[in-house]
Amino acid sequence: MKRVLMLLANGVEPLEMAAFTDVLGWATLLGNEPIQLIDTGMRPKIKTTFGLQIEPNTNLDDVDLGTFDALAIPGGFEPSGFYKDALDERFLAVIRYFAEKNKIIASVCVASLALGAAGILQNKKATTYHQIGGKRKQQLLETGASFIDKPIVVDGSIITSTGPGTALEVAFELLCQLTDKDNAGKLRLHMRMPTPSAEWYQAPQVS
Repeated sequence: MKRVLMLLANGVEPLEMAAFTDVLGWATLLGNEPIQLIDTGMRPKIKTTFGLQIEPNTNLDDVDLGTFDALAIPGGFEPSGFYKDALDERFLAVIRYFAEKNKIIASVCVASLALGAAGILQNKKATTYHQIGGKRKQQLLETGASFIDKPIVVDGSIITSTGPGTALEVAFELLCQLTDKDNAGKLRLHMRMPTPSAEWYQAPQVS
């Protein structure tokens, strides 16, 4: 059985979190290998971007990182306090651990900024949420990453993306890397989840 740790910051976006729980949950039910998803955070209760309150199953201090095959990190909003947690040294230390072990790290939207702050995107291709003016892009570049303006960017075992609308594709890419492409394709059919067009995968955020 493969195990994935989902690392949650206060202010996490519910849709981005749900993509991991649903895709990996369906994979356990109907895929070729069960995948256990364990969510964790640095506080007993987490308030999401739009006010939904959740209680992580485990506290980060109690997690044995060595028992996991991959790390999943949904993004969130600054006004909701996302960066206060996501840029905390305890949060970054988890990212560094998975990178040092060359394990899969799947991030959605601005969670890639935490990867950059952890120092694991030096000379790596990556992306993040990008608006006219480029604040988040600039923050990513300052961490040494090579910014690629595509919905999903995969550089080895590191997956980054541009926003909540990419979360399902990040989860499917994670599933591909954990198992195989055929398994992910089969799960798409079970979930009635279409594959985006080739154009979608190349579309920039800012024309």
